Amino acid sequence: MTPILFPQHLSLFRSKKRSKKRSEKRTKKPIHFFLPFLTTALILAGFATVEARSPRRLVKPAPKPDAALLEQYRWKVFNPPDGRFTILMPGKPKMTAQTQKTFMGEINLQVFVAQPPKQDVAYVVAFNDFPDSYGQMANPEEVLKNAQDTALKTTQSSLLNHKSIRSSNGHPGREIEYINAGGKITKNRMYFAEGRLYQVMVVTTKRQKQFLTKSIAGYLNSFNVVLKK
Repeated sequence: MTPILFPQHLSLFRSKKRSKKRSEKRTKKPIHFFLPFLTTALILAGFATVEARSPRRLVKPAPKPDAALLEQYRWKVFNPPDGRFTILMPGKPKMTAQTQKTFMGEINLQVFVAQPPKQDVAYVVAFNDFPDSYGQMANPEEVLKNAQDTALKTTQSSLLNHKSIRSSNGHPGREIEYINAGGKITKNRMYFAEGRLYQVMVVTTKRQKQFLTKSIAGYLNSFNVVLKK
């Protein structure tokens, strides 16, 4: 026999149903909930500083490079304090660190930026660590796809191309290239390894890019994830 629901019962039923839906939404927050923190950090540490360097017209021939300056920005292997990756960078990069509280716990962000003098380019490595419990359960493809979508949305850029890649030791990754309204081009290789999202980027202009083909390729190809011991 079907039970009869009076108006007050229907109201209670609907209230419980709405409460259940709200509860489900809270427990199923997508990974891109916190990815804007990383993208914002990248814009502040790398992208914005590249924007500030507009090309200058040279009235007279540029002076010969200073030997000390050349040595300061010589390409060398960089290894961060925690030793979790290695990469070739022009000189010692500047580091920015942040800690963000999210529904999963605290997420640590670190950004490393190197900018050679008199070049409209920034070489950026950034990473964020997921809490252990989430890092072990996360779907790598979902992490990478959400990171891509968030980067494009936050920088208001158009995607030029993308492809799936792997790190030198087999971790899943994605390479994307995009351009913003101001003409800045970003080539970004993202990797998800041992609960950490890495982003290895070059931000430059279309004009400058044509003179940096080998440097950009060498920089991106030199990145290696160092596994935990």
